[in-house]
Amino acid sequence: MDETTQQNHLKAYGITYWCLDKQYKASWLLNYRGGSFLLPDAPEIRKECQIRGVSFEVLSDSQANAILDEISSPSQNMETVVLEKAPKIAVYTPPGKQPWDDAVTMVLKYAEIPFTELYDEAVLSDQLLLYDWLHLHHEDFTGQYGKFYGMYRDAPWYIEQKRDAEALAKKLGYNKVSEEKLAVAKKIRDFVIGGGFMFAMCSATDSFDIALSAEGVDICEPMFDGDGSDASYQSKIDYSKTFAFKDFTLERRPERYEFSDIDMTEKRKIPFEQDYFTLMEFSAKWDVVPSMLCQNHTQLVKGFMGQTTSFERDLIKSNVLVLGECQLNGEARYIHGQKGKGMFTFYGGHDPEDYQHRVGDEPTVLDLHPNSPGFRLILNNVLFPAARKKKQKT
Repeated sequence: MDETTQQNHLKAYGITYWCLDKQYKASWLLNYRGGSFLLPDAPEIRKECQIRGVSFEVLSDSQANAILDEISSPSQNMETVVLEKAPKIAVYTPPGKQPWDDAVTMVLKYAEIPFTELYDEAVLSDQLLLYDWLHLHHEDFTGQYGKFYGMYRDAPWYIEQKRDAEALAKKLGYNKVSEEKLAVAKKIRDFVIGGGFMFAMCSATDSFDIALSAEGVDICEPMFDGDGSDASYQSKIDYSKTFAFKDFTLERRPERYEFSDIDMTEKRKIPFEQDYFTLMEFSAKWDVVPSMLCQNHTQLVKGFMGQTTSFERDLIKSNVLVLGECQLNGEARYIHGQKGKGMFTFYGGHDPEDYQHRVGDEPTVLDLHPNSPGFRLILNNVLFPAARKKKQKT
């Protein structure tokens, strides 16, 4: 999985998932040649690699053992992680065609990793219990329809989405979309606390935390829910209920395409040609989870924009790990934390290979980006729940 020898990094994750799904043993060699995968030498695995265009090398038992010995050396920042089972994957996404595309859904399809799409009805009926890993689509859990009001309130797709959301909330027994979305966010919160893995990108990151923090508080203006917001609602925000963020200030103006000051999109002032972020280096033997999440063939990843592009460092809770940061301004691009028995990862930006994706733009063709470091980070998150859990040292 290093830079020079793997012709399709993204599909290599799909091969590893396919092997796990067929009950083959697999190991993830952290920090060894870009985070390589060690798989059994079976004819059908070779054939599948050839069909999918994934590069592989055949090793003798003695060669494989020599690599494992090298990795286990205390002097090497490497580790062997046994992958046990293919995680069951759910993608939270609304039914029907959206005027934007979801990077996670695209890369799962490209890597040929199976997943199930579900939405509010499934979440509220506790179907998340059937899955190990959940991705949150580009979503607004605050009931403000993505804050698209200022630019798109007369667009047919916006009017239709608002109507559909209101009808769904009513069908499910809620008076307002914001109340229904809060109920969904709380179910997802409980899924994580119970041991699930949650991955969110773009506006699903901050809007999720904001919704949880505003439980019992009306932060929606009349054009969103038909009545006025609570007076001085900012003072009623409860930061103890969030996963990742603290001390943020909500954006009151309904016409502004922003939820709060968590996002750095308008504050960052970084030229396109300098827009990169650096992956942090962790001890593979001691910090196994963050090491898995940062596996890549480069430490420098191209930046990309979104409604929520990146996170204000001062507004991230101290128990949340920053996995990737822009060194020009210190913003966090990629963060990870634990909640209860489960874990979550927030990844800023919309599409790692489309710098400034706009509503209505064509989806990225991943055949043109088979070695994308930005998309690799998504697939790290998909695969890491497969890892064997080590007993905690006491």
